[in-house]
Amino acid sequence: MSTEQITFFKGHGTENDFVIIPDPDNALDLPPAAVARLCDRRAGIGGDGLLHVVRAAAHPEARAMADEAEWFMDYRNGDGSVAEMCGNGVRVFARHLRRAGLVEEGDLSIATRGGVKRVHLAKNGDITVSMGRAELPDRGVTVTVDGRSWEARNVNMGNPHAVAFVDDLAHAGNLLTEPAYSPAEVYPEGVNIEFVVRRGTRHVAMRVHERGSGETRSCGTGACAVAVASARRDGIDPAVTGTPVTYTVDLPGGSLVITEHPHGAVEMTGPAVIVAEGVLDGDWLESALGR
Repeated sequence: MSTEQITFFKGHGTENDFVIIPDPDNALDLPPAAVARLCDRRAGIGGDGLLHVVRAAAHPEARAMADEAEWFMDYRNGDGSVAEMCGNGVRVFARHLRRAGLVEEGDLSIATRGGVKRVHLAKNGDITVSMGRAELPDRGVTVTVDGRSWEARNVNMGNPHAVAFVDDLAHAGNLLTEPAYSPAEVYPEGVNIEFVVRRGTRHVAMRVHERGSGETRSCGTGACAVAVASARRDGIDPAVTGTPVTYTVDLPGGSLVITEHPHGAVEMTGPAVIVAEGVLDGDWLESALGR
């Protein structure tokens, strides 16, 4: 990573927060150690993850999508590891593009490692993201916390999720470390684990341990996975009924509205906010990288 002046932004979607690094030409080297330090809440800026803003045509992982989407969300977890997708991150990414004057209100497409996501920026500030189809592999896992165990539904939203329905969200424990699950080979690259309680008709609440980040205040792909798993648990499959189904999902940082359509597409609607802008200090960055 060059130590020339680097502008950053800070944003959040239902309090799932991100460091945003604009880099249209993909000129910056972002090794995992630097990302982890940037996301450190005591020694860095602080965030659940990092949004690297790159033109799709300039990134080797996104060039094949450049005809569909101008911008690529190169997403990193808070520990510096690479992730396929982040639902709240896509909304914050879109909000940044709009604030920077790079896109207009209305419809746009954003390239991610989980494919091209269709986004709608509404005039009221809400952002809707078409998250693609949920895959429901047959094989799930058993999740265990403090001696309690639950069967968890396997849902893939471009990244892997294990959804466990519990009687009390406190049963998830402190979520500072990843809950135990077995068999481990079901998720060879790790997994996001959601704990869910019912709040009412088509209304649930959740907590989540995000792979590579720990417990976060919100998880967009997790909320989608939870809504789909909740619908199936309630005996609802839009592909069978021919009617969309919508769930409200409460998270510690706010609420998201998730709709699954008969053709399989899952849409997520919620807010996104840019809260700060600044410039990274070159000396700090050199020190963070051990140079």
